[in-house]
Amino acid sequence: MADLILNDVRKSFGSTDVIRGVDLTIEPGEFVVFVGPSGCGKSTLLRMIAGLEEVTSGTVTIAGTDVTEAEPYDRGIAMVFQSYALYPHMTVAENMGFALRLARVPVPERRRAVEEAARILQIEPLLDRKPAQLSGGQRQRVAIGRAIVRKPRVFLFDEPLSNLDAELRVQTRIEIARLHAALGATMIYVTHDQTEAMTLADRIVVLRGGVVEQVGRPTDLYDDPDNAFVAGFIGSPRMNLLPARATGPQSLRLGTLDLTLPQLESRLTAGQALTLGVRPEHLQDAGQRIEMTVDVVEQLGSTAFVHGALGPDLPLVVEARGSRPAMGDRITIALDPARLYLFDNDGQRLR
Repeated sequence: MADLILNDVRKSFGSTDVIRGVDLTIEPGEFVVFVGPSGCGKSTLLRMIAGLEEVTSGTVTIAGTDVTEAEPYDRGIAMVFQSYALYPHMTVAENMGFALRLARVPVPERRRAVEEAARILQIEPLLDRKPAQLSGGQRQRVAIGRAIVRKPRVFLFDEPLSNLDAELRVQTRIEIARLHAALGATMIYVTHDQTEAMTLADRIVVLRGGVVEQVGRPTDLYDDPDNAFVAGFIGSPRMNLLPARATGPQSLRLGTLDLTLPQLESRLTAGQALTLGVRPEHLQDAGQRIEMTVDVVEQLGSTAFVHGALGPDLPLVVEARGSRPAMGDRITIALDPARLYLFDNDGQRLR
């Protein structure tokens, strides 16, 4: 039985449609990440699952029970917020056990649950401290511990790492991945950071304008995007997306360069406007050779991201491995037809 089913879920604020018919099934133990740009509806969708936002239409089912109209505390979920939401006058142990205290759980059982969660999160020495005595990463672990003690059916994370600095984000991200492996619980995680999505998720749900653009494993979305939006959003740096024009059923022109894509099953119409996609790491292998002048170089140690252009309105980012080009250098790149992606004028993938 699926842990969570969303069936044609919609949300409107007055005449504004925020969520426009989402269908999604999440299996027990899955780690699913909602990702997308600001304003795409990912946090609203999470809050509808939690019961913090009313569903305009559609149904939310958790563990086989329709909870569309149920109160948050009756849904078997626990939510971790971006802002930690800890009580400043309570100790860590009191914060973590507060929900159990409200549920009138006996003190010995409550203590055992708090100590077990603290052991899992490695915050046992912090149990007697107040939130003001903790770092940002420690506060976030306390907030996660407060969710763990409730033993929920589904964990919900709403951009939990946004308030942390870069080093703490990486560390806490690893801790959340370990936590998921240890608990085996179903987790739904919202972020605008596609790196978090790629490194944490079993499956990613890419949202734009309240619509699901694509659902799949991280590698599937990276290697086989359905449209230009997903292709450009998943990956860092993003896929190069360049305007092109068809010259025949399987051929096109990119600037002054003529390319043939023999693997393309779709038949093109001469003059058809297209978008050609190629990832930065696929531009230094085999294929049709072309020179490019280097404008900017981002040095990252073992690799460098080289910015240049193939012509007017044809900016390009190339991942350079081993070599260290400098600004103004001329470098040779390769366009391998097997590594190219093609999208129509509406952004839909041509295969």
